[in-house]
Amino acid sequence: MDFKNSIPIVFQNRDFVVIDKPAGLNVHSEDSAGLVVLLKQQLAVEELYPVHRLDKMTSGLMLFALNKPTAQAFQRLFEAHEVQKFYLAISDQKPKKKQGLIKGDMLPARRGCWKLGKSMENPAITRFISTSIQPGERLFLLKPITGKTHQIRVALKSLSAPICGDGRYANAEAAKQEDRGYLHAFAVEFELYGAAYQFVCAPTQGRRFVTSECQAILTAWQTPWEQFKS
Repeated sequence: MDFKNSIPIVFQNRDFVVIDKPAGLNVHSEDSAGLVVLLKQQLAVEELYPVHRLDKMTSGLMLFALNKPTAQAFQRLFEAHEVQKFYLAISDQKPKKKQGLIKGDMLPARRGCWKLGKSMENPAITRFISTSIQPGERLFLLKPITGKTHQIRVALKSLSAPICGDGRYANAEAAKQEDRGYLHAFAVEFELYGAAYQFVCAPTQGRRFVTSECQAILTAWQTPWEQFKS
């Protein structure tokens, strides 16, 4: 897939830029140019600082600082848990529960994977709701409280509802039949330099995301922070 000059810009000012990351693109360069390199070329900037991470399979909102002071300001916001992020995921498996809290320590598993333990020494915490898209297909709206590697993917695996297309945590053969991994960074809100920001970006890639049934649910979830007020 050719991502060159095709990274959608959601917002940009002199301090930071918000983009809609394509699914299937590494943030950092590996076998080919990664998102950071491509975005620097596209924006024609010398400095670009990714202030958080998204897995290769994940699409959606990602923040980049355009100068070092702003990168440091974002780092303080993330450390203080003052950046609220919301994700979408689709599973074709029935979850053990349909909403609530997923909490537990992230423990190393085989082949670089993780699993959710029952201990609570330094737990990964994720709030979520879900709804049926159609029989055998469920849409999740998730709000991670912590920011652990593979947190959402492991959380849904722990509910017996791994994400469709997730080659690590879902059935590998079934994942190969999907056109993408169905995890999307849907919304983010934060305050920076005295101004409040809220960004929402619905997924545009993936046959499961673009069905009329899924899009109708996303329309109802256009202010995802309201779903977690209670």
